[in-house]
Formats: sequence, structure tokens, C-alpha cells
Amino acid sequence: MTASNGFTRYQKFLLATFVVLWIVLAVKPYYRQDWLLENILVAILVPTGLLIVRYFRLSNLSYTLITVFLILHIIGAHYTYEKVPFGDTISAWFGAERNHYDRVVHFSFGFLLAYPIREMFLRIASVRGLWGYFLPLDVTLACSAIFEIFEWLVAAVVNPQAGLAYLGSQGDIWDAQKDMGLAGLGALITMTLIALVNWRYDDRFGAEFCDSLRVKNQMPLGEVRLRELIRAREQRRRGG
Repeated sequence: MTASNGFTRYQKFLLATFVVLWIVLAVKPYYRQDWLLENILVAILVPTGLLIVRYFRLSNLSYTLITVFLILHIIGAHYTYEKVPFGDTISAWFGAERNHYDRVVHFSFGFLLAYPIREMFLRIASVRGLWGYFLPLDVTLACSAIFEIFEWLVAAVVNPQAGLAYLGSQGDIWDAQKDMGLAGLGALITMTLIALVNWRYDDRFGAEFCDSLRVKNQMPLGEVRLRELIRAREQRRRGG
């Protein structure tokens, strides 16, 4: 049932759950300055989502996946990623020395957010077939890379201690590459699962997939398109 302000009851439940957890985890975080840095992401995503939902509402599944990811993130912000207790448990399982909670969240970034990204591509850009799976994967990898660059820039302008806590590399020189790789792997798994579901239940899956590979516009772009634009502009000037 849709509420008058554009939110469904379930979406209100998700928002309330997130807000309550955020308030609880905002109390006495392990490292306040790192907590503030980590919440830059929350300060951007949550208000943006609240504004967009009035004009463009995603599915409940997408909002659930987004909420789960944000909850995982604010848990990491509370403890700092390298000190989350569950991360130590994971490390004990695999005999690793570093806390792997950040790896879990980066994998979850791709695994959980690739579907909402796909939903936006399908509904806004009307992509079909291969591109409905490749583009969400591509954008997930791009967003992961942008976030790594953002982390570097933020760490470069704050004091070194907070910057190192925010980066959470824990001495691993390949930390950024591994984080992006895990995000890509998570998105790849999600897109593969969605493709399998559609292959099983959508009779048009094969035809749509093949049609998406067909070249719709046989005219090259680049210099060809530029000449067209110049010619059209000159014709308009003569006509005017």
C-alpha cells in the first residue's frame, strides 16, 4: 500500500530500522573521527534516496538490498572496519592475520547493489539482453573504483591517523585492488543468478539476448557524425 508521501509501509519499516540502528551505532563509536568519515557515504546516499523515492520508486527487493548494505557499512563505521568482531571470527575460520570484515562489505557492495543498479538501467535506460547484465556489472566496478579514489582523497586531507583508519588497508599494498575485485565478483554472481532466473522463466530470454547484440544503427559515429552535424548546421543557417 502506497503512502501519500510516496513511501510504502515496508519502505517506512526499512527506513525506521536503519535509523534506529544508525542511532545506536552512533553512540560511542571506537574512533569518532573515522566514524564521521565513514558516514559521508550515508549522508550522501540516504538523503538522495529519500528525495528520489518521491519521483522514482524501486522495488521492495532493491530497497531491502540497499538497506542491508548500509547496515553492514554503519557496523563497520562504528567499530572501524579493521576492528569489527565478526571480521576477527572470519579471520579465525580461514587462519588469516588481518580482519576481513572490509572484504565482506566490498563483496556485498557488488552482490547487494548490482540488482538495484540493474533495475534502474532497465526502467530508465530501457536496456535489454546482454546490456542489462553487463552494464550493472560495469557500473558496480566503476563505483567501486570511484570510492577507492574518494577514500584516498579523504585520507590525504585529514590527519594521518584518521586517514589510515579510514583506508583500512591494514598493511596490504593491494588492498584497493582486492576490494574492487571482490565488488566485481559480487556483482558478477548476482548478474549470473538473475540471468539464470530469467533464462528459466522468461521465454523471450534467448531472443532478447541475441537481439541486444544486433547493430541497430549501421552508420558510424565519430567523424561521420561530426560531418553530419556541421552540414545540418550550415543548412539551418542558409535556411534562416
